[in-house]
Amino acid sequence: MKVSDFDYDLPQELIAQEPADPRDSSRLLVINRETGLFEHRVFSEITELLRPGDVLVLNNSRVVPARLIGRKETGASVEALLIEKLGSGLWKAIVRPGSKIKLGNELIFRSISCKVVEHCEDSSRVLDFHGAADEEIKEAGLLAIPPYIHKYPDNPESYQTVYSQREGSVAAPTAGLHFTDELLGSIESKGVAIEYITLHVGIGTFRPVKSEVLNEHKMHSEYFTVSSETAKTINDARAECRRIVAVGTTTVRTLESIATRHGKLVGDSGQTDIFIFPPYRFRIIDSLVTNFHLPKSTLLMLVSAFAGRELIFSAYKQAISMKYRFFSFGDACFIM
Repeated sequence: MKVSDFDYDLPQELIAQEPADPRDSSRLLVINRETGLFEHRVFSEITELLRPGDVLVLNNSRVVPARLIGRKETGASVEALLIEKLGSGLWKAIVRPGSKIKLGNELIFRSISCKVVEHCEDSSRVLDFHGAADEEIKEAGLLAIPPYIHKYPDNPESYQTVYSQREGSVAAPTAGLHFTDELLGSIESKGVAIEYITLHVGIGTFRPVKSEVLNEHKMHSEYFTVSSETAKTINDARAECRRIVAVGTTTVRTLESIATRHGKLVGDSGQTDIFIFPPYRFRIIDSLVTNFHLPKSTLLMLVSAFAGRELIFSAYKQAISMKYRFFSFGDACFIM
């Protein structure tokens, strides 16, 4: 398949600019893979779609304020997006304007400064923050809100899941933004087990696929970790034919990475660059909660691998006609 097979037209007014309030009041399009039928719900009604014995798996990564806005020592405006910590006060970053930022330049961001000490092959830079502590760097930064959201949120916590714990993501695992503490409590009360994994979302997930042939695209690596206890809970459920419901493509990629690496799900941590696109045999998950994804994105390719491209594009066509809200702050799908 080709990248162009995953293109579609979306009216700009359907790109959500702010989250639903409350979170679980967003709309939910239920996609039944077996029947090909759709159902239109409110997200809070997901409790009616989950079954006692299901295992709901969520990504508890927390977004770090990785976007720094400042100036060069000359006074010219600059911007940096921190993408990887390399050591104490040492970070790999994407800088703008890239053509104007040279080795040895001093960059000033609020109360901290850094020096450009390396120019990497992928056009990123290595920045030396002169031993500044992580907390100092975070205090100088902002969350890296996607460019299609035109206003920085009044409440930055709206771009964090209510269960976020482990800092490390550049962008939010947005399928989880629909859950509230109360909704999670209701889900547990129904007899659904809730388990957490961690995958720190990097910029590679959202970079465009530059090669027209899918299997020539290389994903950037992202850090993940899954505990042995969580792996056992999921394996026990699978052995008893209970459903594994993944929340978000990041959760899917984590579980499938481990299963691909070891032949089964085990406790594990490390880096993954798995790229899931049709055709693909899923080893772990049975259902998926996810948002509506950008045209030609690796995320759209993943959900198309899970539900079938034709069914997903039919669902997206209906969602557009019914004015669902798309992308990070938008509505959700439950693919059964």
